[in-house]
Amino acid sequence: MAEFSLDKSEIAGVVLAGGRSQRMGRDKAGVMLGTETLLRHVLARLSPQVSSIAVNADAAAEDVPVVPDHIAGKAGPMAGIHAAMVHAAGIPSVTHVVTVSVDCPFFPADLVTRLTAAVDHPSQIAIAASEGRSHPVFGLWPVTLAADLKAWIAADEKRRVRDFLLRHDVTEVAFPLHPTRASLLDPFFNINTPDDLAEAERWLEALRT
Repeated sequence: MAEFSLDKSEIAGVVLAGGRSQRMGRDKAGVMLGTETLLRHVLARLSPQVSSIAVNADAAAEDVPVVPDHIAGKAGPMAGIHAAMVHAAGIPSVTHVVTVSVDCPFFPADLVTRLTAAVDHPSQIAIAASEGRSHPVFGLWPVTLAADLKAWIAADEKRRVRDFLLRHDVTEVAFPLHPTRASLLDPFFNINTPDDLAEAERWLEALRT
């Protein structure tokens, strides 16, 4: 049997930017980090890694396609992942979608390459990890799982990502800390509060050569 592999042309990318942002107090996508919005940082990082890109959000932003949730009621990140699957399933030749979070501007530039290298059959999910913690919103998802995910969201009141993952074959890919001029940066450092944003500014400066 031939070894399973995925080509970039078969992978779409979707930025998850539909959260409530309660701790930040405003829409994270439009928050400025340095001279760019968080969304612009994340789009620039993901775009070279995938065949097409869109944003899971309620309104248009940054001149990219917007993919709203298909499931009403702000059902959490898995609703955004479901929307990403449905969107990607409508693109010819695309079989998988990679999702990333808008509040993590430093995620690895080789995220998609390493996730795709880890899967060994078409229905397997690959998720990122660092420092012993999984980051399932940074995942490679077969678009064929859209119907199953929709049914699970409707039936599971807790809607914990790990509970959905337990239903499927999942491989976890560990990413190393990234060296900077200051210290080692967790590439999945996420910005939830104004204090986190201030720390991200320091990391951004430390990453500049």
